[in-house]
Amino acid sequence: MWNSSSAYMVVKTSAVVVSSGHVRARACYAGESTMAGNSARVAVAQMTSVNDLAANFATCARLVKEAAAAGAKLLCFPESFSYVGNLLGDSVKIAEPLDGPIMQGYSDLARESKIWLSLGGFQEKGSDDAHLCNTHVIVDDAGNIKGKYSKIHLFDVDVPGGTVYKESSFTEAVDSPIGRLGLTVCYDVRFPELYQLLRFQHKAQILLVPSAFTKITGEAHWEILLRARAIETQCYVIAAAQAGKHNEKRESYGDSLIIDPWGTVVGRLNDRLSTGIAVADIDFSLIESVRTKMPIEKQRKPLDFWQSSL
Repeated sequence: MWNSSSAYMVVKTSAVVVSSGHVRARACYAGESTMAGNSARVAVAQMTSVNDLAANFATCARLVKEAAAAGAKLLCFPESFSYVGNLLGDSVKIAEPLDGPIMQGYSDLARESKIWLSLGGFQEKGSDDAHLCNTHVIVDDAGNIKGKYSKIHLFDVDVPGGTVYKESSFTEAVDSPIGRLGLTVCYDVRFPELYQLLRFQHKAQILLVPSAFTKITGEAHWEILLRARAIETQCYVIAAAQAGKHNEKRESYGDSLIIDPWGTVVGRLNDRLSTGIAVADIDFSLIESVRTKMPIEKQRKPLDFWQSSL
């Protein structure tokens, strides 16, 4: 229901089922002991980042406090949460390593508010001054970086200096308070094989898709693609979005969403372009129910089956 005294929507999920230079697909795991009962509260943020690091940080700090007050264990920010430049190349100029002062500020936010943060699309300094990595960072409630994923699609290239970005590199699991997380970024959502891998090989329960979709592509494909990824993987999908006009040349679609494993939208801001958060409870029994009643993991054909059929 909508709480008119604050900027977030709280949704109880009760769907009935008949509901640096490394490129890695990241899965993060939490055991049952980290979960309250059979559910965990999460929040998804929506904002309009600009070319002002301090202003964006102030917005993020406010949203962190709102999410923590709402009881969320994890708050997911959109791609380019800390900075959106006005000119081509601006982001490269402000890019920093993950141990730099920008990320340290967000780590301090997580520790002070005792909440995990999904920081999607951070401008991490690349192999040289002309390159950066679009990096999705997970920070725990003590302010420690628990995992990172550098955006695969668009970065599947050889970069001068010897750094090679390839889709075939994957990594281990780490603990999170809301289950096993699959980390992706924005344009990745158009490539279902990545999400299939996160679900069936890395056993993801929740897929994170921080994004800055354009208005045109967002209107046409945003919700459809996200719901498809949820349905075909039987995972929750949390998609934090940039919204509105960042400058005269750039505009983002907005519409931050939380989607359950049956493909139902269970968290969404009332205003597609507003700054705020939506909150929902991840229902682990729903994940189990969907997967038990429609056991696609057991029924799907392995990759070598299709290769031998060609």
